[in-house]
Amino acid sequence: MAKMASDDGLAALGVEGASAAAHALSLPAEAYGNDPRLEVMWAMKAYNHAEVYFNLISSVDPKFLKLTKVDDKIYSSFRETFRELDIKQLKEDNLKSDQAKERWRPFCNQFEGLVEDFNYGTLLRLDCEKDYIEENTIFATRVQFFAVEIARNREGYNDAVYKSKGSKS
Repeated sequence: MAKMASDDGLAALGVEGASAAAHALSLPAEAYGNDPRLEVMWAMKAYNHAEVYFNLISSVDPKFLKLTKVDDKIYSSFRETFRELDIKQLKEDNLKSDQAKERWRPFCNQFEGLVEDFNYGTLLRLDCEKDYIEENTIFATRVQFFAVEIARNREGYNDAVYKSKGSKS
């Protein structure tokens, strides 16, 4: 995965700074307005999550991964609701169009209280065979990320990442 200029972000903050950042991120959104420092912290957190996940599917056979305690429920509800969705090659409209939002909203809301931080922003790859690069990445909720990635893992779509990274070792 390509290194970002902010790779040393949290480490550069030191223990006290990282602790303050963690506290700041735990406060309700209404406490902030549009604070650009908070946006940077969120972006760093989302990027770090994406990096950890990509490293995980690169080094462990994805079909054996369990991402949440409710993977089975997420997967069955996702495939019931989004039977036709091409998870190998998502399009932004699959998540962001008005029609898509109307379908995603009730799907996501059913996991409130079941999936920690279910509606937090997370990065999601559009093409599952490619890395997290700007043109292949979209901002999604955490439950959308889990739904798509659990399906990709179970249906074998993330195998390409695992096999390509394994063959370079």
